[in-house]
Amino acid sequence: MKKKLFAVILTLSVVAGALAGCGKNESVKTEEGNKTTEGSNTAEGNKAIKVAASATPHAEILEEAQKILKEKGWDLEISVFDDYILPNNVVESGEFDANYFQHIPYLESFNEEHGTHLVNAGGIHYEPFGVYPGTKTDLAELKDGDVIAVPNDTTNEARALLLLQDNGIITLKEDAGLTATVNEIVDNPKNITILELEAAQIPRVKDEVAFVVLNGNYALDAGFSASKDAITYEKADSEAAKTYVNVIAVKEGKENSEGIKALVEVLTSNEIKTFINDTYGDAVIPFK
Repeated sequence: MKKKLFAVILTLSVVAGALAGCGKNESVKTEEGNKTTEGSNTAEGNKAIKVAASATPHAEILEEAQKILKEKGWDLEISVFDDYILPNNVVESGEFDANYFQHIPYLESFNEEHGTHLVNAGGIHYEPFGVYPGTKTDLAELKDGDVIAVPNDTTNEARALLLLQDNGIITLKEDAGLTATVNEIVDNPKNITILELEAAQIPRVKDEVAFVVLNGNYALDAGFSASKDAITYEKADSEAAKTYVNVIAVKEGKENSEGIKALVEVLTSNEIKTFINDTYGDAVIPFK
């Protein structure tokens, strides 16, 4: 099993490298090479807002908001990215007006690591982080040497490890917080191997590891529901819900621009909240 797993990991490393080189997966309402910026007129005479987003649920929510914004005189142009790096880079460069894929701890960590100047323009929704079945369906089935896959980016790895700690699988140092890594594990009674992978790659190894710990959007992509499929997950009234709200991120100074204010207003409207609740149930929760 371990030989097979390492082969999968090697393949994923190649895939991850390829993804890092391309990033953008598809576009919605956007033509390749279009350099439209916020406020400029589109062919239909509306003003444009360009947003980079993850596919699920972010781009899907944006597509619903697109209809409402059009009535208000804005053409929302959505481009889907399949990684966590390029969506921030294209907002920092000014190619895009905003992005919608990340929570505040990741945004702050990215700014610190990359020297970017991105800020939160408004909280939109929260996605519970969960532990999902791989080759096993009950945490009580864990045996010595089993493998659990977690995201390898700083904030989401910490979130995954804290969830594992809450369920008695590992113990972290007392001061381990939102930047915790495997180096902060001080007790691991079943010698569980923590497999660190790019978040997008984790669903691909679920049949090779005991459990996977997934971000909400990747859980949805993998066909998981937090309440139906998760072994355990963060609850809507938890501190994590407040900490990890997904936001509209913009370059500093643009948070109060006309287009961004219109975008956030629509995304936090009752119409979009109803769409989120009806479409995703407890897998995606509108931010209060």
